[in-house]
Amino acid sequence: MTRKILCLHGKGTSGAIFKSQTSSIRAHLKDLDVDFHFIDAPYRSTPAAGIDLFYPGPYYSFWESEDASHIAHTRAWLNQLIAESGPYDAVMAFSQGCSVSADMLLHHQAESPNSPPPFKSAIFICGGPLLTELERLGYTISLDAWERDHASRKALAEQADVSAILSKGSARWGAGLDSAALPSFDELTSEITGPYQIQVPTAHVYGAKDPRYFSGVQLAGLGEPSKRKVFDHGGGHEIPRTDVVSRTIADMVRWAVDQGRRC
Repeated sequence: MTRKILCLHGKGTSGAIFKSQTSSIRAHLKDLDVDFHFIDAPYRSTPAAGIDLFYPGPYYSFWESEDASHIAHTRAWLNQLIAESGPYDAVMAFSQGCSVSADMLLHHQAESPNSPPPFKSAIFICGGPLLTELERLGYTISLDAWERDHASRKALAEQADVSAILSKGSARWGAGLDSAALPSFDELTSEITGPYQIQVPTAHVYGAKDPRYFSGVQLAGLGEPSKRKVFDHGGGHEIPRTDVVSRTIADMVRWAVDQGRRC
């Protein structure tokens, strides 16, 4: 039976760009009968920092602002897409796509936990939850988490900028970051507490040099520990295409899809 995976791209990119970014991962999954469904987000957007250096437009975003009404509109839009094109065995997402899919799963857990989830499993790559939406769902978010979120968004914009790419290349990732001083997994995940956990199997991929590393770890903390795998690819806000990283992420996709079909 064909497995269907919905693929949600990052802000200021597109389904076609995400397809290119994941080509080395999918190359290790050719033995599986998988239909990867790459979609474009509903809003036209300016390009993500530095992305127009590598990919032509058009570019898209899943919301125009993080206002509650915009997020609710996107949730309704995606629910309609799933009703028309699903069901999906998994969602594979990058950056903003992770925020979208995590929001879908947490709202499902809060509002209709006894009905089938929008996705049977999830693969999150370099993305985290929306803190404003978590707060609306009743989560307690520490001041440290808010400060990390603000600072990391600013750092990402700076390190992904065209000038940083041209002047520093891959060395731009992790600028000013002391990896030895990074908070532990438990420290980071304890900064967000709340009434719900994502109950489907989840695979979490993040990079220790990514300015948004903290957010990726905190999203992992929202997954049910017994149904969760994590992997630090060691890089920045990107999907490294080395063979080792590609094979590892491909194995996590296999695991997530397999576990989701068993639940």
